[in-house]
Amino acid sequence: MSQNERLSGSDEDRNDEVAVSEKQSDRFTFEDMSVVMGTYNEEEAIKTVITDIEEVTDGQAEVVCVDGSSDRTAEIAREHGARVIEQEPQGYGVAVEEAIRTPDRPVVVTTDCDDTYPMEQLPEFLAAINEGYDVVSGDRLYHGAEAMPAFNRLGNHLFALTASVLMGERVHDTTTGMRAYRREVIESIDWTENTGLSAELLIRPLMRGYNIQERPINYGERAGDSKLDPIEGGLAIAKSIVTVCLEEQFRRF
Repeated sequence: MSQNERLSGSDEDRNDEVAVSEKQSDRFTFEDMSVVMGTYNEEEAIKTVITDIEEVTDGQAEVVCVDGSSDRTAEIAREHGARVIEQEPQGYGVAVEEAIRTPDRPVVVTTDCDDTYPMEQLPEFLAAINEGYDVVSGDRLYHGAEAMPAFNRLGNHLFALTASVLMGERVHDTTTGMRAYRREVIESIDWTENTGLSAELLIRPLMRGYNIQERPINYGERAGDSKLDPIEGGLAIAKSIVTVCLEEQFRRF
């Protein structure tokens, strides 16, 4: 090999290294992530949830809580480094919408504050966003969700079936509380639902052509009591699914 060929090869190697470096620099890290939640009287679990996030992300991810509690949830969250926005209790959707719109980091992850969701899977969600997905949605039902009450589990299967029929595309868990979003998805859509916001947060992006991945997640026993009445809440979610699906179908015409 001549000297010129060796130099050319070295130049090509350097160009390859620069290309790889530029590609890696475009990848999101935990410093680009906000983990957000609406909180309401979750003093039993909030410390554990925030601590898990800090441990998994080496303290790099921002934690945002929108809180309407009457107990020490907000105080405990602040003590453990979370950004807390207090508001009067107005329902699940109002709190979560405020939570997803508050941070300015490019990746937003929703979770619940009851210690049911696996924060140890945050690296998988971030990796999927870096693969090009716009929304990564945790599928609790894939592994059976045995920690979930049987009535709720049946309801969630029916919600997914209803949404799948109305959308014409199969989904498996419409009401999961754990999802990762690119910020532009959140900012591009007007969210309208309250109790049914969790379903809306999947249905509208999917029906508008965003790249969605459902990813199996583990689902644990909740700490503390559920604040959602299974009958009243279930009917509100079902109504939201039908309403949002029909709105998005009409939007296409």
